[in-house]
Amino acid sequence: MASQDWLEKDFYKVLGVAKDVTDAELKKVYRKLARKYHPDSNAGDAKAEAKFKEISEAYSVLSDAEQRKEYDAFRAMGGGARFTSPGGSTGQSSAGFEDVFANLFGGRGFGGFGGPVPGNDLTATTTIAFIDSVNGTTIKLNYEGLAPINAKIPAGVLDGQKIKLRGKGQPSPNGGAHGDLIITVSVRPHPVFSRDGNNLRLTVPITFAEAVLGATITVPTLGGEPVKLKVAANTPNGRVLRVKGKGVPAAKGTGDLLATVEVLVPAHVSDKAEKALREFDELLPKEDPRADLINRAGLL
Repeated sequence: MASQDWLEKDFYKVLGVAKDVTDAELKKVYRKLARKYHPDSNAGDAKAEAKFKEISEAYSVLSDAEQRKEYDAFRAMGGGARFTSPGGSTGQSSAGFEDVFANLFGGRGFGGFGGPVPGNDLTATTTIAFIDSVNGTTIKLNYEGLAPINAKIPAGVLDGQKIKLRGKGQPSPNGGAHGDLIITVSVRPHPVFSRDGNNLRLTVPITFAEAVLGATITVPTLGGEPVKLKVAANTPNGRVLRVKGKGVPAAKGTGDLLATVEVLVPAHVSDKAEKALREFDELLPKEDPRADLINRAGLL
């Protein structure tokens, strides 16, 4: 943003808000105006397009707390500040103007009045696959007037997490540093796996016989070969079995794969199987599995 633009443009007037407008009200007003003048709603209307760019420019400055502070100070001093000339007379003058802003903003200044200002930040949202959130990926972003941006999404990113890529934003208008790129990441759910910190979880169905007698079963891993997992005899429903090093890669070490056992009950059994099951039940100790539950409930 050139200094002359800041002197000539009244961004508060553009948005139709007071100078003490709150951030929440500013956003509300901007969204309303943006919907009204957005090019998608005004195809072929050059005036609406120009107005949309104007309000977007105003909001980009006023919505940034630091830029808004500088803009207000710059407008206040540049729009009628009075300075004392070396001869002692008082009048409209630009003498010492650069020094005033250098002192006010720690030497940063504006445009032709001092040091360069950084470019504006860019924001983006992206949705990535679950496996890409675990292993990391690179996405390409396109912005009007800028070269395509290759943005690296790091391994282990969580759903809803914001990633800041320094220097990937808009260029400075006068040779300063680029702004930053802030990406909000959404992760598509996986049909089998879920995240638990740096561990991966999945539910593994086993048969009643496997739970009672024990077995060696095959379970999938995320993006790799299946692994063999031993189910001990008399494994109860809900027990968690751990596979080391098959979780999410992290700086402090890769997480584990946690497999929760789910004992399946057959939907249908034959007469022969039912008879065998009843005979099996007769051979078991006569214990009430809910006795302790009833006793503990009575203590409440």
